[in-house]
Amino acid sequence: MFSLKILIVEDDSVSALLLQRALEKNNHIIIGIADSGEKALDLLEENQADIVMMDISLAGELDGIKTTEIINEKYDIPVVYLSASSDAETLNKVVGTNPSAYVIKPFNIRELNMVIELAIYKDRKEKELQKLNNELEEKVKLRTAELYEANKELTKALEKEREINELKSRIVLNVSHGFKTPLTSILSSAQLLQIYAEKDHPFKQKIAKHADKIENSVRTLNNLLTSVLFFGKADENKMEFRPKKVFTQAFVKELMDTVKAGIENDVKIKAEQVNLPKTITTDGELLYQSFENLLSNAVKYSKDGQEVLFRLEYIEGRLIATITDKGIGIPKREQSQLFDRFFRANNVGLVEGSGLGLSIVKKCIEVLNGEISFISEVDKGTTFTVSIPVV
Repeated sequence: MFSLKILIVEDDSVSALLLQRALEKNNHIIIGIADSGEKALDLLEENQADIVMMDISLAGELDGIKTTEIINEKYDIPVVYLSASSDAETLNKVVGTNPSAYVIKPFNIRELNMVIELAIYKDRKEKELQKLNNELEEKVKLRTAELYEANKELTKALEKEREINELKSRIVLNVSHGFKTPLTSILSSAQLLQIYAEKDHPFKQKIAKHADKIENSVRTLNNLLTSVLFFGKADENKMEFRPKKVFTQAFVKELMDTVKAGIENDVKIKAEQVNLPKTITTDGELLYQSFENLLSNAVKYSKDGQEVLFRLEYIEGRLIATITDKGIGIPKREQSQLFDRFFRANNVGLVEGSGLGLSIVKKCIEVLNGEISFISEVDKGTTFTVSIPVV
């Protein structure tokens, strides 16, 4: 048993003396004996104690319980109550002061020493725990402050990135619009050259050939700029769903005429229409752009003599389109990237393209609140399925 500095607070001098002898026999140091709460507090002012043995019933204005409350608040020293009573009322009074132990008089010396050891052990563990809690709270405060600062920096970085993206979008839109006018002039001039070449001219064939090249190149560049402008609007969240009445037969005819006019290989398109109503309500421009890109791709990546199937069906308020080709297909390992901007599979060879078409399709279908999926196998072809809610 280690030696402790102990203050005895007991108004019965005989009991105090017996307690002093018992404690000193176990090598404890008694710093003083007080018969009242006031004297006990005075002794603690002048001396340092490890533990206080406190009688509950004391003479004077301060009883043992009130004195213990002051000791807890001012000195934070463990207190062991001494009492001849163990009734419920007394126990209820002392519980609120969080005593380290409670000893009933008359006490056994061995039990008393055990109680003191347990009281000291409990006090030290509670203080260690409190220290750990304080350290943890300090770490939490520090970490919270660090996270707050990091969040501020992240917010600033995101705001800066947003400003840069807005600037980039404005530049792209402005530059793209700037190209549109001269491209229109070049296209008009190429068409005029073709008209002039129809008359007798020694270089008639050459003029027609080069005018045709100019026209095709301008159309390709114009389509690319149109795609860039599309994503400029999408990045600025200016893509809006504008539903209106669409006449299905006229829509399909215009779509097929446009796609067939752009076919540069010997590929046919077979169109099937199933249960189509006379009119539907949706955003016709976005729907047209989606199907035109999917059909053009299906034709472009098919081989001469093959056929592309375009099936359009109305089922329970949804327009279901399937575009099936027997072309080059999409490598399995690259299919997850298919809708990424500027992505082109490694098996496209010399077939021209910007890698923006399917990205545009994906965005259009999202705005239409629809769904798109596909299955594909290399050298066996690809099938796209599109489902669009319509009224």
